[in-house]
Amino acid sequence: MNTSPTAQTHSTFQPSELDRKLIVATQEGLPLTPRPYLEIAEQLGVTEDEIITRMQRMQDMGVIRRIAVVPDHYKLGYTLNGMTVWDVPDDMINTLGRKLGSLDFVSHCYHRPRHLPDWPHNLFAMVHGRTQAEVDEHIQSIVELLDENNRGHDVLFSKRILKKTGLRIKK
Repeated sequence: MNTSPTAQTHSTFQPSELDRKLIVATQEGLPLTPRPYLEIAEQLGVTEDEIITRMQRMQDMGVIRRIAVVPDHYKLGYTLNGMTVWDVPDDMINTLGRKLGSLDFVSHCYHRPRHLPDWPHNLFAMVHGRTQAEVDEHIQSIVELLDENNRGHDVLFSKRILKKTGLRIKK
């Protein structure tokens, strides 16, 4: 779990012109073809091996976190999304954040600053479910997991998606 943007220790990746073109070509997803890397290679005028090597290097460096299918959870019926916010002891934030982040119904988990006196919450976890009862059950699981470290919580339910994408760089 990242504690803040300044706490990250990643070295900065300086993409070459080809790396940048590769990122732009794949940021909307890989082509749905039997050989997606070949199709990208042909677009960029390089070999398939060059694309695979560059993508593997970026994955090894953490620039690309993973290559996977990203399902649309709404189309799968997970239409109730609640951003749960928790007030937990600061000295337990990393331990508790890892526990919440490992739950299969939590898709995002962040340490955020408190804004006292109005906003005491410092741990955020997005919970997904198909029904209100399912989301309530998930929240109760977190209450039990945090136990005495839960000094208060709230849930902010999504009403609609205004924007949902990963980072996009300009072409």
